[in-house]
Amino acid sequence: MAISAKLVKELRDRTGLGMMECKKSLAAADGDIDKAIEELRKASGMKAAKKASRTAADGIVVIKVADDNSYAVAVEVNSETDFAARDEGFLAFTRLVSEAAFEAKATDVAALMNGELENAREALVQKIGENITVRRAFLVEGAMVAAYVHSNSKIAAIVELDGGDADVAKDIAMHVTAVNPQVVSKEDMPADVVAKEKDIIMAQPDMASKPAEIAEKMATGRINKFLAENSLVEQAFVKNPELKVGQFAKNAGATVKSFTRIEVGEGIAVEEVDFAAEVAAQLKG
Repeated sequence: MAISAKLVKELRDRTGLGMMECKKSLAAADGDIDKAIEELRKASGMKAAKKASRTAADGIVVIKVADDNSYAVAVEVNSETDFAARDEGFLAFTRLVSEAAFEAKATDVAALMNGELENAREALVQKIGENITVRRAFLVEGAMVAAYVHSNSKIAAIVELDGGDADVAKDIAMHVTAVNPQVVSKEDMPADVVAKEKDIIMAQPDMASKPAEIAEKMATGRINKFLAENSLVEQAFVKNPELKVGQFAKNAGATVKSFTRIEVGEGIAVEEVDFAAEVAAQLKG
């Protein structure tokens, strides 16, 4: 298949490798960028690639926390552009949705949007001229729950603690938004994720010449490093890198039970349109 310059650029941005190497890898992977990254990691020992930097959809995340910190509800409301996401009518609508979800402890968006909220959404679509959708809702309940919403309202997190207080939970939620851990502790990492990481490590060039027992020890060390880097309680706390997050919580008399991180547009694929080419085609037609 033909490999577009745009796809090559994305792979370069995520890996830092040369253009020709990226193009060759994409061709071998039939244009599947994630498969190309996996094979590059096996072939070159490259560290995990950066996530795609382009957000697929716009909008904001809104979170409401109970006064007694017993629960929190988050909703993601999407728009087509950041311009619409800053519109006061849009922001007022997100507050309505957030309040309704909070009062009902709702996570079923279809049920939540049945009735007045759907009418309000349709009216907003007519006014703004963009499609507006309520995509997701999250509910977290526990002994101590707090949240942090980044200043752009596009990344947010809710943290549940056993012990501690709201300030500690909020600080850890801020860390979650910034560092994006995969799991609370290394024991929580899914076995298939660990197995896939080990396969990649064992396929790297520096393993080829090692005796099996040495390669196994090296792989174990690298797996442990991977787990530490991706487990919340093992990460260096952003507000005090001398402390791990787990120790920060322990010092405050708390343990981390769970976290939920929400980023606007994650997992949504958006087709990019070349407007100049589209206009040219229409004029030609």
